[in-house]
This record gives sequence, structure tokens and C-alpha cells, in this order.
Amino acid sequence: MSIAPVNPAPRRGWCPGLARPMPTGDGLLVRLHPVAGRLTADQARAAARAAREGGNGLLDVTARGNLQIRGVTAESHGRVVAILSEAGLGDVRHDGGPQRLTLSPPLARMACLSIVAAVEAIGREVPGLPAKTLVAVEDAAGGLGPVEADLRVRVASDLTPTPLPHGRGDPALLSGIDGVPRGPVDWREGVLPALQLAVATSSGPLWLAPLPAPTALATLRSLLHGLAASGARRMRALSDPQRHTLLAHLALGEPPPASTALPAGLHGHALLVELPFGRCNAALLDRLAAWSESHGDSHLALTPSRGLALAARGASEAATLREEAETAGLIVDPTDPRRAVAACPGAPACASGGTPAQGDAPRLAAAFAPLAKDGATAHVSGCPKGCAQPGPATLTLVGRPDGRYGVVLHGNAGTETNLVLTFGAVLERLESTRARPTLDDPSGLRDAFREPA
Repeated sequence: MSIAPVNPAPRRGWCPGLARPMPTGDGLLVRLHPVAGRLTADQARAAARAAREGGNGLLDVTARGNLQIRGVTAESHGRVVAILSEAGLGDVRHDGGPQRLTLSPPLARMACLSIVAAVEAIGREVPGLPAKTLVAVEDAAGGLGPVEADLRVRVASDLTPTPLPHGRGDPALLSGIDGVPRGPVDWREGVLPALQLAVATSSGPLWLAPLPAPTALATLRSLLHGLAASGARRMRALSDPQRHTLLAHLALGEPPPASTALPAGLHGHALLVELPFGRCNAALLDRLAAWSESHGDSHLALTPSRGLALAARGASEAATLREEAETAGLIVDPTDPRRAVAACPGAPACASGGTPAQGDAPRLAAAFAPLAKDGATAHVSGCPKGCAQPGPATLTLVGRPDGRYGVVLHGNAGTETNLVLTFGAVLERLESTRARPTLDDPSGLRDAFREPA
């Protein structure tokens, strides 16, 4: 099957999928959106095969826990579609709406995954939903942290569960991690806990009072319809009158405790690994699939930390998994300095990139390690779009067409700066921070990156 490549300048807010790949500097990018980010070992192998046979062998895990294949050509695209569709990784909608609506913790329990299936089914019934719409679904198993979600759903485990009535939508095959049951989960027949919803605003999430699951999901459906009808691309962009109308009959509630994402490492018998700067190759993905079979439950979960979760059968298998992953160069230690650095593909993989962000990131992480120990973060971006990390970082490097970097302290890639340096000069100045900390600037960054260049 042959599908024509996308227009090189798609409309704003558009997201690539399998049928509609996105042109980049290294070819077409195909993005897969598995439900809840869960892949079987066979599906992971299919993705690796598609990357080898139809792409350049490189794959990225995104901050929404999706998987993308790089370097696909117009000629190989049909082959990639055939391989992935056969593995059950095809697009789920064709109206420009979100291929995957939800984001959930990698160690989410079965009740949370059932809610995910329910929300996905609801979302497919809402026409005109913006492509980047995101619903974050969390429970007590780790959480997601401060993700930019349009709606948040917190599984309120301390409230009385209620049966969920029959509804439309296909059951989803969701694999659990860390000991929860595996197999088909039909949310239409389940008993689910109470839920608490939050609506994104420009000043943060606005939490509603907890509701029984059927009422909460009906409310969520209404909110999604309201977003679709508003013409806004994101919930936080609604005007005050639009938001007032949307929430007019809903009771506000107290915010629940803030959630935090689990770091890389072992958590019980589950291993969270992070890919260095979100990237792997087909051979490594094949190895991960094999490890999930030899040591675990034959499933992998893509994570918002741009990595994967694997469930081991026991303590010894978990220890072996960690050793295998560390040997392969994956991040398994929460103190690994690479965790503090976000990086986009950069040049030449991205046509917008002026610098090789992915290639510069390991050297930046090594130089940044002393600051990372104190909680500092860095972002190396090939251009001002800042795709790898939209929010601010302690140090942000913004690639320019001349191959140099604009340097931003405590800002994001879109922040204007007059300080422009070569990458070598950036590393030299980072080295100087070790010798010149002050009481008012313990990191030494402000002094190190003071003008003139």
C-alpha cells in the first residue's frame, strides 16, 4: 500500500501519525500512538523492523510516551504502514484529531488503565477535537508530574468505587506493569473508583470536586465537546467567558496532593529505564523486546521520561534486567547526569535545526554533571522552537543557523538572548563554574555566562 507524503508545511497544531508522516531533515517521521503507551514484545519488534526496512534505523520516544520512526522515504512508507498495521499499531482516527488522547504513569494499576480505555473511547466520539489535546490520567502509582494536559483525571483511591455503566467504545488491550493483571480490559463492564477532574487554565489546573466514575466520565465528555466547539487549540487558551460557560454547573474542589514522576531505576520488580536523550536504534529495541520475554511479562511501556518500563518476574530477574540495561548504555540510575539534559534531534535530522543538538548533548551532560547534582537542568535545542522541552531550564542552548548557540539562563528556547557562543566556548564556561561559585549565585552560571562573549 502506498500513501502520499504529507504537505511539507502542515497547518499549525497538526501531529504526524502512521498514515500522515511528517517531513524532517532526515526524511519522513512516522509516529505511533499505542494505547497507554503499551507495546507487546512482538509489536516492539515490528516497530524495530519497520525502522530497519523503511527508515534509517533510529527511533525516538516522545514526552507523551509515543514512538516515532525516523528516516522513512516516500518509497518505503507503504512498507512501513504494512508492517505496523499488521502488528496492530495503525492510526485509530482519520479526522485530524488526537491519535492518542491520554497520558498515564508507566506503572499505572488496572483501575487507572481502565479509565484510560474509557477516556480514549470517549475521545474518539468527539469530532473536531484538536490534535494536541491531552488528558493526563493518574493514580497512586507514581504520577506524571507537571505535564501540560488540557484535562487531568486523578483516580481517587480513597473514595468508594462505583460500577461504570455500559457505553460505546471498543475494549482496549492494556498490559499492566509490576504485577497487575494482563489481558483485555473492557471498561464497559468494570467497577471503577471515584475520579477527580481538573481543567487547564493559563494559571494552572482548576480542580473540580470528586465525582463517581460514571458522572466524572460524562463530565469529561462534555468538557471535550466544549473544547472542540470553542475553536481553541488547547483548554488553557479558552477565554474567561468560554471557561465560565463550560464550568457553570460544576462544583470546584480542593486540589489533591501534587503528583511526582518516578525516576529511572528499580521500583519493586519493575524497571524504569530512560533512553539517553530519548533515542534508540532498531537493534536496541529488539534487545528490549527480548529482555521483556526472557525476564518479564513480554510487554513494554513507553514512558513520558522518554524511556520504557519493563516488569520482571521476580527480584533476580529485575536485577538482571537492570544490569543488561546499564551495560547497553541506558539510564537506570536517578543520579545519571544525562537525566538533567533535554535534547531534540537537531541537525541534520531536523530541517529546522542549526546545530547537532543530539550529538552535543552527551558532552553537555558530562560538563553539566556537577550542577545536575544540585538539581540544575539543561536543554540543548537545535532551534528556537524548543520541542524537547517547552518549559524553562537552568541553562538552555538555542541552536542558530551559523552553528553557534544562543545562551539562556533560567528561560526556554524562545527567550531572547544576546549571548551567542560556539559549543566549545559553552563547555569552557561550564568548566569555570566549578571554581567561581558565590553565595548569591551558588551554581556560578550567572558569572560564567556574563557578557562579553
